[in-house]
Amino acid sequence: MSITFLIIIITSAVSILAFNRESMKDDLLFWPYYINREGQYYRFITNGVLHADALHLIFNMVAFYSFGMALENYLFKALFGELSRAMLAILYVTGIVAAVIPDYIKYKNKSYYRSLGASGAVSAIVFAAITIQPNMPIQFFFIPFKIPGFVFGICFLILSASLAKKGGGNIGHSAHFWGSVYGVLFTYLAAKLISGVDLAVYFYTSVFN
Repeated sequence: MSITFLIIIITSAVSILAFNRESMKDDLLFWPYYINREGQYYRFITNGVLHADALHLIFNMVAFYSFGMALENYLFKALFGELSRAMLAILYVTGIVAAVIPDYIKYKNKSYYRSLGASGAVSAIVFAAITIQPNMPIQFFFIPFKIPGFVFGICFLILSASLAKKGGGNIGHSAHFWGSVYGVLFTYLAAKLISGVDLAVYFYTSVFN
């Protein structure tokens, strides 16, 4: 089975089960205070299989499907060959963790802060694809036209950083930002170390030539 489909099935199943089960949601979501005080480190990962509602779940899974399948079947396959599925799984799972580490450091002594969702991991997947193919056309629901991937990436990072600094609301803009950064770093380093490919050189030639 496709790794992309497997992740979507697991995430959707757990999220749907937890929609009307607040105790289940509380036991699995990202809660820095309890991670710090009770050693509940599993929350670094389990928060990524929870979503606030159906719209939140659908948006993340549609975005993940689009870019996850591209990575698994084409982009990662071109770089890593038979390791493409394993690399996708590693990126996704570690992306869940990497995206919330800054919030853990910031809120580990604040009992009120909680978050959930796969947005950080999905951002890592999207930016992994952009790192490999910077000119790939991207169009989301809120963008009425296609734009080059690297342009979207720059705008997304600036917007996420600005909204994270502003604070407020229930959207984890910090996780979006750090998940995206992690996706770039993971893909660049993995390509360099495993395949001997310097994606920075490819990015430069693709964008400026």
